[in-house]
Amino acid sequence: MTTVRPGLSWRTRLRRDRSLLLMTLPAVVLLLVFNYVPLFGLVTAFQEYDPLAGVWESPWAGLYQFERLFGDPLFWGALRNTLYLSFVQLLLFFPIPIALAILLNSVLSQRIRNFIQSVVYLPHFFSWVLAVTIFQQMLGGAGALNQFLRSHDLATWDVMTNPDTFALLVTAQVIWKEAGWGIIVFLAALATINTDLYEAAAADGAGRWRRLWHITLPGLRGVIVLMLVLRLGNALTVGFEQFLIQRYAVGHDTADVLDTFSFFFGIATGDYSYGAAAGLFKSVISLLLIWGANKMAHAFGQDGLYRR
Repeated sequence: MTTVRPGLSWRTRLRRDRSLLLMTLPAVVLLLVFNYVPLFGLVTAFQEYDPLAGVWESPWAGLYQFERLFGDPLFWGALRNTLYLSFVQLLLFFPIPIALAILLNSVLSQRIRNFIQSVVYLPHFFSWVLAVTIFQQMLGGAGALNQFLRSHDLATWDVMTNPDTFALLVTAQVIWKEAGWGIIVFLAALATINTDLYEAAAADGAGRWRRLWHITLPGLRGVIVLMLVLRLGNALTVGFEQFLIQRYAVGHDTADVLDTFSFFFGIATGDYSYGAAAGLFKSVISLLLIWGANKMAHAFGQDGLYRR
């Protein structure tokens, strides 16, 4: 392993690490092009943006778009739906990958473990169109469940078009599609736990549950806190395609979130400045959420996104 001497100049370090820098250059370029250059478009949130005139010629509007936004009851409804759906998904979805990773890690046969991993990973690669279609074929009005109920002279169960159960429906879809993919980080964290600790605990008479409570969960605590911080930072991002597909089935009052609100009342109507204002509001609140969650992680003695 090469050690870095304090006396080395930046030119010497650049020549020494040239291969590493060249490997990271494409990722840096992609990050700049797709994540930072588009930030320039946020200026349209303070304009009456006209695509024909462009950013430089569009008239300045100041905070007018935000005044419209905060006075729009549809915006507050979309924000309320976003926060509620995010809370339901945090409560029901977040623990699932942790439990799956622990269960999968306890499987002794490597062949069985690989098979289970492949099965639970697979839905992640399906598009949301396909995922919603599968749920429609199973739970829709003409789906397998309702056909079974009709064949036994039982009342049908309205799931796909019921606004009252929409939050549980979309959470179930997220669990089916993404829970398997979400276990990757936790499996990596489990692999770092020293197996000697389990052997010593078993020799002292600790059962499976005590080993889980005193060794496995403390070993996962740092990763759990990190993923929780990231999840809270994305609390206002509960999905776009998933809700766009099912919006007309349950109505916009139930299915509209901030992302679909920005699309329908900004891009779809040509009111780009209004949509940009909604997107900027979401970004600022998300930044504050992730900052607050990281501070809370530090208060509990965890690193969070970075060390203090």
